[in-house]
Amino acid sequence: MSRYETLEDLAGRYGTPLYVYDLDRIDAARRDLFGWLPEGVDVYYAFKANPHVDLVRALREGDGPACKAEISSTGELAAALAGGYPPADILYTGPGKTPGELREAIARGVRTFSAESSGDLEHIGAAARAHGVVADCLLRINSATASASTGIRMTGKPTQFGIDSETVAGLAPRLRSVPGTSIAGLHLFSQSNAKDEDALIEEFRHTIEVAARAEAELGVSVRLLDIGGGFAAPYGRHGARDAYPRLRGELEAALDLRFPRWRQGEPRIAVESGRYLVGDSGTLLASVSNVKTSRDRRFVILDAGINTFGGMSGLGRILPVSVRVEGAGEVTGKGTLAGPLCTPGDLLAREVELPELGEGDVVAIPHTGAYGPTASLLMFLGRPAPAEAVVRGGRVLSVSRIEHIRSPLPLEGRCAGQGR
Repeated sequence: MSRYETLEDLAGRYGTPLYVYDLDRIDAARRDLFGWLPEGVDVYYAFKANPHVDLVRALREGDGPACKAEISSTGELAAALAGGYPPADILYTGPGKTPGELREAIARGVRTFSAESSGDLEHIGAAARAHGVVADCLLRINSATASASTGIRMTGKPTQFGIDSETVAGLAPRLRSVPGTSIAGLHLFSQSNAKDEDALIEEFRHTIEVAARAEAELGVSVRLLDIGGGFAAPYGRHGARDAYPRLRGELEAALDLRFPRWRQGEPRIAVESGRYLVGDSGTLLASVSNVKTSRDRRFVILDAGINTFGGMSGLGRILPVSVRVEGAGEVTGKGTLAGPLCTPGDLLAREVELPELGEGDVVAIPHTGAYGPTASLLMFLGRPAPAEAVVRGGRVLSVSRIEHIRSPLPLEGRCAGQGR
């Protein structure tokens, strides 16, 4: 470990682009989230937000309740195990689980899966039988209706996610009888980044109502009910994580009404969160490579673009976002922050207020602990991945970089990792 004084000190030491993740901020977010929730509710950390092993380890260590792991690939499984998560604390989700992935997950001890369809349930059962075990499955339900509005809806429309709620009753006999599986519960995830506390509460109420109806239609006793997430935090801009002072009481009332034995653990209740837990831990440091004017518009070109901070660009959430830049000096006018890639889409912000910036200056983009390197176009144009530094209490705990390596495969026969 080594000490540092400022973020700029770290940029000078390790170069840019550089992500800095502060574990003290992760500790605070975890305390806050568990504090907003009823006592005894589990929190699954969504590894897609940031699978860095030091961050995921921090979410299950230290004081207070530990997070569990929600994963959707064998790569995330490896990160969870490296971070010390027991296989019993891992929920494997996703609509496209291959037989190879399922075999590997079960071989490594995972026993709880979210099933997105009857076919998915059958695949889970086949992999479980091959290992002589029974997999606990949460049936993911795609509600026909929704309550609150949100930036990203995960339900209430045709989708690859979940079993349509209006078909549950008719499918119940088939779902209950898949060899190698036991219906352990239900999984509903309807929104991401709820616009405010009222929207989050209303969606959770609706989710709990749908879950109670699905339990009755299935004719099973739910042991685990995952009601999803939607906890909001800024992304790439100044601000603060949302507060939810009314959430505990409102959730308790909704659960008391629909699942009166939940306080005795029948069922156990869980939520999921990614961005809320790690988002404000991260700061992206980037250096100014060039400043130019084009037809009276100022362009500040950085060494970090959508290959570094892509905002899940591969999933249709294309930047630019309205980032604000921390830095010395007063605002001198508007400018566009561009990255180094050979595409006009490589923009981090359009026409935002900026200080006077020159070549070599370091800017800091806040709230970048979620959906950073692993949600970016890392390999586009072959530029190196950004470095990632993990800090706590003014000390640097680790610095690393994801490397791109092309590995040869056998010219004949099936290759390991093809998923079949």
